[in-house]
Amino acid sequence: MTKSAPPLTQPSLFIPHGGGPCFFMPDPDGVWRGMETYLRGLAASLPERPRAILLISGHWETRGGFGLTGAEHPGLIYDYYGFPPHTYELTYPVPGAPWLAERAAGLLRDARLPAAIDPARGLDHGVFIPMKVAFPDADIPLVQMSIEAGYDPALHVRAGEAIAPLRDDGVLIIGSGMSFHNLRAFRDPRVEAPSTLFDQWLTQAATAPAADRAALLAHWADAPYARLCHPQEDHLIPLMVAAGTSGSPGRRDYGEIVMGSAISGYSFA
Repeated sequence: MTKSAPPLTQPSLFIPHGGGPCFFMPDPDGVWRGMETYLRGLAASLPERPRAILLISGHWETRGGFGLTGAEHPGLIYDYYGFPPHTYELTYPVPGAPWLAERAAGLLRDARLPAAIDPARGLDHGVFIPMKVAFPDADIPLVQMSIEAGYDPALHVRAGEAIAPLRDDGVLIIGSGMSFHNLRAFRDPRVEAPSTLFDQWLTQAATAPAADRAALLAHWADAPYARLCHPQEDHLIPLMVAAGTSGSPGRRDYGEIVMGSAISGYSFA
């Protein structure tokens, strides 16, 4: 009997997930076209089809530890407001992966990081919106992981280090957020220059050697215009987890000006 080949090691990613259900509405000015093209190309950029996906979204916060979805058939949470009615009827019938939730929780606990499996929680729009673009067939089992509500960057790097072995099991780890997230500053022409300076700093940090990267990310709030770009860092914290999964320098895979602000995406081999 021929043994099947072991899975190839998957990268980890930090991706922008856009604004609400932006990829599923008319976009005559092409505001989201570049980001959508980037997301559509993710599958082809991988070494092989992932066995499963573990996705950390900035839209699920838990206090005192990390949460993982445990449902076999997770529902969707339409946690965006004021959009057209059809966007609340979007579907993404992806299977869950209770085995992955158990494995990830075990790895976190082994690292002395509290973790709990939530058998009822669904997938928020930080998950199903970008995944519906990147993996439209919804046929790769998926588990969502929360961020810890204290936003401690070093804690989230440690969480990434803890779950890193999943990559060798063919699991694609994705941090889903936005490298710029100040809703009041979008489309303000005064923001492009400072957001670009922050983006340049963030790229330098993400592409640094792992030890230097961890130290830089731990002090991200000292970066140029950090609090202008992230008045609250919930959308930046998933980057810390993705970065923590790798001992190699990251790579900037995506970058453009969106609604007057610099946005980037990164991968970690």
